[in-house]
Amino acid sequence: MFIIGIAGGTGSGKTTVVNQIVNELPPDEVCIISQDSYYKATDNLTYQERSKINFDHPRAIDFELLVEHLAELRENKVIEQPIYSFVTHNRTKDTVKTHPRKVIIVEGILIFNNKLLRDLCDIKIFVHADADERLIRRVKRDISERGRDINEVLTRYQNTLKPMHEEFIEPTKSYADIIIPNDRYNTVAIDIVRTVISERL
Repeated sequence: MFIIGIAGGTGSGKTTVVNQIVNELPPDEVCIISQDSYYKATDNLTYQERSKINFDHPRAIDFELLVEHLAELRENKVIEQPIYSFVTHNRTKDTVKTHPRKVIIVEGILIFNNKLLRDLCDIKIFVHADADERLIRRVKRDISERGRDINEVLTRYQNTLKPMHEEFIEPTKSYADIIIPNDRYNTVAIDIVRTVISERL
């Protein structure tokens, strides 16, 4: 089994890079674990309290469960991956049955913040994009996919996303084995990843 960690700021183009790698592999040999599925359950809070949670701080992530699940996949066990709703700001009651695969991609903005999680990754990739590019993508996504309005998105960016990015995300670039600039189709970077995977498998 080969575990690839892909981090980078919100809207940096992680999904594009994930898809580029997935497209290089047979479908039955790869699975994706998203950090977004592992936000902590907040059943004890009201919706108003949940909506004030700082989702860009490492405290919001259930790293313990994420590390446990990756370790179980390594042991060839099936896991029940949580499903998180950004509409209700809470985990749903459903889970996704996730089977061990030859290649596991773990992606998320904060995944390199946890040493145990970093140590489980065989290769660590950081996707870099300029702040204005990331903001534009975040605005588009939050309005179209998460039902936010423009003022809410911009306020959250200014008060939370930007300072959290500078404090917790950008510094983790130093842990990366490969840094991919922007999300342009970076054939050299993807070729390196493909070569590393085929050598390991």
